[in-house]
Amino acid sequence: MRLHVKGKNVEVTDAIQDYAERKLAKLSPQLADLTRVELELAVERNPSIADNHVAEATIWTKGPVLRARESSADMKASIDQLVEKLERQVKRYRQKRRHEHEWHGNGAAPAPPATPPEEAAMIVKTKQFVLKPMSAEEAIEQLELIGHDFFVFRNDDSGEINVVYRRRDGGYGVIEPA
Repeated sequence: MRLHVKGKNVEVTDAIQDYAERKLAKLSPQLADLTRVELELAVERNPSIADNHVAEATIWTKGPVLRARESSADMKASIDQLVEKLERQVKRYRQKRRHEHEWHGNGAAPAPPATPPEEAAMIVKTKQFVLKPMSAEEAIEQLELIGHDFFVFRNDDSGEINVVYRRRDGGYGVIEPA
C-alpha cells in the first residue's frame, strides 16, 4: 500500500503523519501492495462548524475507487472514524470480489461493452419479472443474494410495489408509493 498524506489549511506534522500511517496500516493486509491511498487532512475555517477537523481518503483499487470522509472536533478522532469506515468498505469490496470469483471461476468479470458518450443515457436492456409478495426483510435478503443496489418487490402487507435499496451508510431504505 502506497500512502500519500497531504494537508489543506493545516500543516501535517510528523506525529499526525505517523498516526495516520499506523491506523491505515490496518488496511494493508486486505489491499494489494501497489494500491494507492491518498489521505487529505483539512481544518475548516468556518467558526460555526464544530466538527472542523476533516479526514478524507481515496483508495484506488483494481476495481472501484473507494472514498470516505469523516469530521470531528479532533484530527485523530477523524482519522479513527475514517479508518473504521474504510475497513467496512474494503471488507465489502473483498467479499464482492470473492463472490464474483465464485460465479466466474477465475475472478475475471466480463468487461462491459464500450458505449459512446452520446449513447450513455439510452436504455440498453429491458427486464420483466413476476413480482412475488414478500416482506421488506425478505426483499433485503433477495437484494443481498443478487448483489444489486436495489430490489423491486410487491409488499405483502399493502400489496403495493416497493423498492428496497442499500444506503451509503450501510443501512437499507424502502421506497413506497404515497
